Amino acid sequence: MRNLLFFILIFSANSFVNAQKLVRYDLFVNDTTVNYSGKSAKAIAVNGQIPAPTLIFTEGDTAEIYVHNLMNRTTSIHWHGLILPNDQDGVPFLTYAPIKAHATFKYKFPIVQNGTYWYHAHTELQEQSGLYGALIINKKQADTLPQFTVLLSDWTNEKPKEVLRSLKQANDWYGIKKGSTQNYGEAIVKGFFKTKVENEWKRMFAMDVSDVYYDAMLTNGVKEQTGPKLKPGEKVKLRVINGSSSTYFWLQYAGSKLTVVANDGQDVVPVVVNRMLIAVAETYDVIVTVPDDRSYEFKATAEDRTKSTSIWLGDGMKIFAPTLPTLKYFEGMKMMNSMMKFNGKMDAMGMQMSNQQMDMNTVMYSEMESGELVTLNYAMLRSPNNTSLPKAPTKILNFTLTGNMNRYQWSINNTTLGDTSKILIHKGENVRVILNNQTMMRHPMHLHGQFFRVLNGQGEYSPLKNVLDIMPMETDTIEFAANYTGDWFFHCHILYHMMSGMGRVFSVPDSIPNKEVAGIKNSWYKFIKDERMWHFSAYIATQSNGVFPKLMLMNRHYVFDGMGMLNYMGSFESETHFARYIDHRQFLKIYVGSDYRVLMQHSEAHLEMEGDTPNSANNRGVATVGIQYLLPLFIQTDLRIDHTGHVRFQIGRNDLAITNRLRLDAVWNTDYEYEIALRYILIKRLSLSANFDSHFGAGGGITFTY
Repeated sequence: MRNLLFFILIFSANSFVNAQKLVRYDLFVNDTTVNYSGKSAKAIAVNGQIPAPTLIFTEGDTAEIYVHNLMNRTTSIHWHGLILPNDQDGVPFLTYAPIKAHATFKYKFPIVQNGTYWYHAHTELQEQSGLYGALIINKKQADTLPQFTVLLSDWTNEKPKEVLRSLKQANDWYGIKKGSTQNYGEAIVKGFFKTKVENEWKRMFAMDVSDVYYDAMLTNGVKEQTGPKLKPGEKVKLRVINGSSSTYFWLQYAGSKLTVVANDGQDVVPVVVNRMLIAVAETYDVIVTVPDDRSYEFKATAEDRTKSTSIWLGDGMKIFAPTLPTLKYFEGMKMMNSMMKFNGKMDAMGMQMSNQQMDMNTVMYSEMESGELVTLNYAMLRSPNNTSLPKAPTKILNFTLTGNMNRYQWSINNTTLGDTSKILIHKGENVRVILNNQTMMRHPMHLHGQFFRVLNGQGEYSPLKNVLDIMPMETDTIEFAANYTGDWFFHCHILYHMMSGMGRVFSVPDSIPNKEVAGIKNSWYKFIKDERMWHFSAYIATQSNGVFPKLMLMNRHYVFDGMGMLNYMGSFESETHFARYIDHRQFLKIYVGSDYRVLMQHSEAHLEMEGDTPNSANNRGVATVGIQYLLPLFIQTDLRIDHTGHVRFQIGRNDLAITNRLRLDAVWNTDYEYEIALRYILIKRLSLSANFDSHFGAGGGITFTY
């Protein structure tokens, strides 16, 4: 009897251990150098590799992950799509303290789900530098189908902070590199001059589907990869993860159609399509077939169609997937003109668009002219299980996705994250969020720590997701049960949109505070500080007629700018402003400033006098106050009064794109001062330049831009 009891105890203990298997990983985060495009660049590696190691668990395991930060700065890791305790979610200053330099943090949480997920940094812009990896959770009953992980990403040789700064300064270098400036010369040649004028009349920038020019697109850290050597007729499940910072990918396969069987880690009723667009941060499980003894390309093409990355399935002669043609940008611009009102609001002309069922960008796709392609959309997704929420009070939130491309600021209800507070949700409530996208960009909205239902017409079998891609002019509805206590981030997963303010925090109170953040002083303000950062830019023309510097320092609300002119005979001018934007579109701002000028008679372009004596009639030193407003066609107006009572009105236009690289600037005011300037952009930092100034005359040289 004693032996039998001992056997039962041992058997029970073994069963418990097996059911609660502890799986440990050690992740060592450190700086490194990579070369993806012929140029060395700084990056962040985990265990010496990019992407980070794939973490594999089985549903029912307990994860124990030690993150060792070997860098000289803080870091963090967020477990994207996982249901876990709030203090393990990995958002610095919101759910826990950042991992300090040369420190180790232990994550430990139960694995309560299965599917395809990933992990990435949530500190500053470290995700763009390489801190991301795949996370695969197998079902308790093993899948008999061969599987292969496809982790897609984008790479830039620039420092990510420089990318964000360039976007904030509306620098169009990325458009130049992609050939998407849609300049006036191109508009005339292609017969879209009227379309271009209407676009700028509504104060809209050139049409584009992505913001950043990337040096490489990668699959599992390489541009091209050979996958498993499959036999003819064999199927494989591809676990596709879009781990990019801001790139959507078109997925195409040369060997067969795509059978979609899961999305964001959740099973769906199989859907067969020709191709699909995977949003930033989404995951899809896709089954494909190798039809014969050849090697077939599974290709991921960036949405802007500048670059692609591939894996090859099978063995033998290579069969290529279709190459997507260049986007027809002016057709897209014309379409957007018809839907954008003068006040900046979108007008869908009575159409009720939702769940990606009507892709307005189709007008830019040349391939649609050659045949019918079945493209995946959310309305096709259906859960195999009933996903209805429990009966409970419902809190309804209306979120309008808003933005300002001119200053690269992204918001919800015209308010950035830093100007809001947490949204209180009572535990047990159902939360319904109605999302309306009033911007010209797609936004992949991600909810931390839980899944939501997408109300896509499938009723009780609506699919569960944690990322919702919402297209321009769409209205989509999601809902979830607030069963998990803590603060949960809801944000656009395009990294630069999140860093520019597009997010909210849902707060479900708990009687036990989150010990990881309870002791952090001013934790909320530290959490939102990224959005409040200041960005500096400089423009210095060194020419035969003088030196012409322009400097700017700005954040989300305020701008400090200064300009100057200095010639080689001692004449100089300087004008400074400290301004604040006062409307949500940020076309209107008020300022205080100064204007100081000393002109030598010798240097005045319209006088023929000798000597270097100051011309007191044209000298001034005044304090100013004024208002600036951006008119249609991007014409900047400036009405000011100085402390002597003198009133001046000024009008000008900067960065008029004549060709892909040629820019025109012009300014005139009621003091009869004027300047006209041309720049030919050679590289991002350097241009050839020439100007004629009413006081400094004509000259030419080079311009440095930062």
